[in-house]
Amino acid sequence: MFSKLSCILSCAGPALTRKVHSVTRPASSAASKLMLERLLTSEEVYAREEKYGAHNYHPLPVALERAEGLYVWDVEGRRYYDFLSAYSAVNQGHCHPKIIAALNAQASRLTLTSRAFYNDVLGAYEEYITTMFGYDKVLPMNTGVEGGETACKLARKWAYTVKGVPKNQAKIIFANGNFWGRTMAAISSSTDPSSYEGFGPFMPGFEIIPYNSIPALENALQDTNVAAFMVEPIQGEAGVVVPDPGYLTKVRELCTKHNVLFIADEVQTGLARTGRRLAVDHEAVRPDLVVLGKALSGGVYPVSAVLCDDEVMLTIKPGEHGSTYGGNPLACRVAIAALEVLEEEKLAENAERMGQLLRSELNKLPKDIVTAVRGKGLLNAIVIKETKDYDAWRVCMHLRDNGLLAKPTHGDIIRLAPPLIIKEHEVRECVDIIQKTILSF
Repeated sequence: MFSKLSCILSCAGPALTRKVHSVTRPASSAASKLMLERLLTSEEVYAREEKYGAHNYHPLPVALERAEGLYVWDVEGRRYYDFLSAYSAVNQGHCHPKIIAALNAQASRLTLTSRAFYNDVLGAYEEYITTMFGYDKVLPMNTGVEGGETACKLARKWAYTVKGVPKNQAKIIFANGNFWGRTMAAISSSTDPSSYEGFGPFMPGFEIIPYNSIPALENALQDTNVAAFMVEPIQGEAGVVVPDPGYLTKVRELCTKHNVLFIADEVQTGLARTGRRLAVDHEAVRPDLVVLGKALSGGVYPVSAVLCDDEVMLTIKPGEHGSTYGGNPLACRVAIAALEVLEEEKLAENAERMGQLLRSELNKLPKDIVTAVRGKGLLNAIVIKETKDYDAWRVCMHLRDNGLLAKPTHGDIIRLAPPLIIKEHEVRECVDIIQKTILSF
């Protein structure tokens, strides 16, 4: 276990690192001079990113410099509760000592071999994760969207080699409101103009049906060329949209009936976030493919994975899919540690209890401002009634001023998803901040 100080040093931003290096190294190079530069203010951080970075994000104005557990600190030293958790990538909490220790130990030993050679860590990770989730095989990648792309490729290959779909005729069904990234394939399945507008032409063979509609799915599956239905058990980016009870059970039944693969996109909902190891576990269903990412890394290194059985996985042969960094030793050690933390600290159970408490308290907020509260576990959202005086963005700005960071989605929705290590007294303190903020309007 790392000490509190060593965790902070490992996870601190450049500002803290500069102080440490300036004691032992002369400012003899451009890099050293950069490390010795004065600390920037928040406004200067914003201005530098605006000048030199692409304008493809609209961050909440707060310039973070370090983090630990539930908390993040800005460059002026102000502390905040993190209620976004890097879109559920830091379920285990920021800079978890066990994950940081695994990262550091492996980083000084072997980081990357590519898949041109074997290494001594990949197999250990593959055995661990497949045993944990009960699938024959895992295909390791780096990011969540790569996991989604991998699942789509596997589904198409299976459709041609196993199901017998005619060449280039395979279809994959997606749900309205889905979000799994911004690659060309991902935006081809999107119904959000901000994702797809101006980027056509789009991927053929993708079809979209309403979310949480069994009749629509049953109708779509009448087409014998359908290879798969890819769906989020709870739609995160759409605003934490929870389907009706029994929806996933019926999805499983229909996919089995029509010989169609059920792909569960658990990149955001998986790994204890909703109060179960996987969100599909709430209905005890077993998808044919599971896509994992985000918290599989513990928030320290990109890791994603697709899990499925041999009938699907072994349709892809050597040279047909891969990644230079996919399954690298550093990622594998990090992922094992991240999964161990989820189990050892019983974070799914804690997410279930703390989520119930959080929603019960949020439901006490004024209904003329907060029109809905929804979620499972610690993946939750509130819907803000927009007026000329306030909207979700302004509420998040006031939450920031009161010491809690959250981010709007789709204009009127605020996602509330703290690290899963949160305790009851901390939930109550955060509810007080949210209530104070809402009542100020």
